Amino acid sequence: MKNFSILSPVKWLALLAVTILVTACGSDDPEKQAEKDRKKIIEYIEKHDLDAHELESGVFYVINKTGNGAFPTETSSVIINYSGKLISGKDFGGANYATFHLQSTILGFRYGIPMFNRGSNGILIIPSGLAYGPNGSFTIPPNAVLVYDIEMIDFN
Repeated sequence: MKNFSILSPVKWLALLAVTILVTACGSDDPEKQAEKDRKKIIEYIEKHDLDAHELESGVFYVINKTGNGAFPTETSSVIINYSGKLISGKDFGGANYATFHLQSTILGFRYGIPMFNRGSNGILIIPSGLAYGPNGSFTIPPNAVLVYDIEMIDFN
């Protein structure tokens, strides 16, 4: 007959804590998530035959229609028409004549919107780490890559 010992409550809690710690480690590793996101983005670009450009930040953009004049900066206030969807194609929102102070938006907007001058339109593809990250938001799941159709109306 085998001798099975029952864990004391203290040992059981310690084992539980170690299990949680080991399970949690690496699950939200930003570098690993960025690699996963980039792979998904490249697949999306290839599948949709997009002429995309990558910024140093990891944001990708496509200019479908070139506008004219100056470009906004990361500190500009912009007026845009936009629609947003997950990389799977599921819509999560949008607005016409939406006004944003880029400093108050997700990093992906701060980096990507300055690629659009007045009258231009195109696509921004934003990795999760420059969007809502591992927490997600009300309509956006954790670690979601976001795709935005953008039309630049104006900025100052």
